[in-house]
Amino acid sequence: MWRFLFVTVSLLFTVPAISQEQDSVWVYGVVVDGDTIPVISLKEARIYAYSRVLTAKEERQLTRLMKNVKIVYPYARMAGIKLLEYEDTLALAPDDQARRKIMKKVEEQLNAEYGDELRDLTVTQGKILLKLIDRETGETSYELVSELRGDFRAFFYQAFARLFGLNMKTGYDPEGEDQDIEYIVHLIETGQL
Repeated sequence: MWRFLFVTVSLLFTVPAISQEQDSVWVYGVVVDGDTIPVISLKEARIYAYSRVLTAKEERQLTRLMKNVKIVYPYARMAGIKLLEYEDTLALAPDDQARRKIMKKVEEQLNAEYGDELRDLTVTQGKILLKLIDRETGETSYELVSELRGDFRAFFYQAFARLFGLNMKTGYDPEGEDQDIEYIVHLIETGQL
């Protein structure tokens, strides 16, 4: 009998002690009509789905476009970042001649660093790169070259690009013809691709 009483009393003191050792979770709440409703903040989740049914041919084309955008997108991002870096340097240049010298050095540096990789791009990847540079900088490639290296150089590069069926004056249209590229870029930026 004493053992039973001892075990019962021991259990009465240990059970509340065990329940008090557990960690608590604090949740914000809102009182509505006398009821407390827990409020939990979640991270924003974007869901992208392709809006139309694709044929087998369209699916292959989209897969190829995804591959090409994944190859070219880092270069476009880098171009946007480098342009912001060099804008400050160019703003401090006293005249156009000094700006052109700075840009010539920058062009040589970028050519040494990325020239071989960019020469290995296909024509299609080059076309996508031109569009993505416009997306990142807000200016077409022709405008950038004209502004940074001069009108003659921009004209020369445009003539050379036209030989390969490219147009440096083509802008980026995320709502129109470049809708698929915009979709892919969003997938890359959110880490889904």
